[in-house]
Amino acid sequence: MVYYVEDDRNLRELTLYALRQSGIEAEGFPDDVAFRAACERRTPDAVLLDIMLPGTDGLEILRRIRSSSHLASIPVMMLTAKDSELDAVRALDAGADDYLAKPFGMMEMVSRVRALMRRASAKPAKVETEDLSVGPLELSPARHEVTLDGKPLKLTAREFALLEFLMRSPGIVFTREELLSRVWGWDFDGGSRTVDVHVQTLRSKLGDSSDLIETVRGVGYRLKG
Repeated sequence: MVYYVEDDRNLRELTLYALRQSGIEAEGFPDDVAFRAACERRTPDAVLLDIMLPGTDGLEILRRIRSSSHLASIPVMMLTAKDSELDAVRALDAGADDYLAKPFGMMEMVSRVRALMRRASAKPAKVETEDLSVGPLELSPARHEVTLDGKPLKLTAREFALLEFLMRSPGIVFTREELLSRVWGWDFDGGSRTVDVHVQTLRSKLGDSSDLIETVRGVGYRLKG
């Protein structure tokens, strides 16, 4: 079950129609009040959240989801204003798994939602617990901690997963599509900016060591070996 919180009735109904036509069970709500009531009746498998909502906005709802004992692990995709990377960064920093800029294509939206649903239903993979070290970076999967020159870094879950993946194969170049598949679990190939925005926010947190993540023009990204 996918819950979609959107105050624009036309967009909400169109999106729900596309999801249902694709065989995905979905319900929509115009605001946080209706959404909270629905969550009390049934826990969703994934949530789509518009940022600009009447009353309680999407970011505040997201923060509540992430602090809730029974909703915290639910994958969430935020819907942001067109070409607003600031909204995207704010959403990712608040704990969103993904974002989609308006106006969005229904095929892409459905593909992204399927990826969220796969994450919700996937069996836990074998956890690698060996500590990783590349240059001044040290990462502990078991403790879910990252340090840079001995100082802790505060990363979102997705930033942590992306950095861990790159640190496991330093010097290897990965395309955006490979990163979407291996880190996000997507099979969508539509030029998503999600990887680029995550790399951007991760670099900003690395500060003077941001050049550890290299852009290989026309290919993708790699962590310096």
